[in-house]
Amino acid sequence: MFQEYLSVIAQGIPTSLLLTVVSLLIAFCLALFLTFLLSMENKWVKRAVNLYLMLFTGTPLLVQFFLIYAGPGQFQWIIDSPLWYVLSNAWFCAALALALNSAAYSTQLFHGAVKAIPKGQWESCAALGLNRIQTLKILIPYALKRALPSYSNEIILVFKGTALASTITIMDIMGYARQLYGTEYDALTIYGIAGGIYLIITGIATLLLRKLEKKVLAFERFEVSKA
Repeated sequence: MFQEYLSVIAQGIPTSLLLTVVSLLIAFCLALFLTFLLSMENKWVKRAVNLYLMLFTGTPLLVQFFLIYAGPGQFQWIIDSPLWYVLSNAWFCAALALALNSAAYSTQLFHGAVKAIPKGQWESCAALGLNRIQTLKILIPYALKRALPSYSNEIILVFKGTALASTITIMDIMGYARQLYGTEYDALTIYGIAGGIYLIITGIATLLLRKLEKKVLAFERFEVSKA
């Protein structure tokens, strides 16, 4: 029975991984853009971005799934518009919810890293005659390297967050586990296998990300040894 359960639940692995990758790509690009906006000096833009951050970091991800998936269907003008083609698609809604949620947390990480950049580096760019946008183009990549350890945790959280996609009919790892439980009622074995799959994948991802961190942050160790 264990092997049968495993073969069924494992069918959801590609969906979970694809959701993770797509969501992270969208979230990373959006987080970079929002980090630029927060680093500018327009207070109205900052307020708008902070409102977005508050909404998506202050509410549960599960609520965001339901609002994005079921909410648009409450408006007839959306149903009658071309948008309904994508907003009625559960996979798109799941990816969008994960991306918007991850972008909010990633923006906080990236902006915190930007604010932690030593004052001397800002002054050096100013001395070269660079404007704010040119300075940010130089310093944000540097800040992203320092934010990598924290962002690695966000990557793992997004993967685990894909488990909520099954609540809106997505057949991912948890989707197949829920379907299997509906016929077999063997909760301990079925959900134990699902949890084991998540544990193995997150363990592998963590090891790979730690190796990446060591490679990316090697410049810091070089600077420390040089000092």
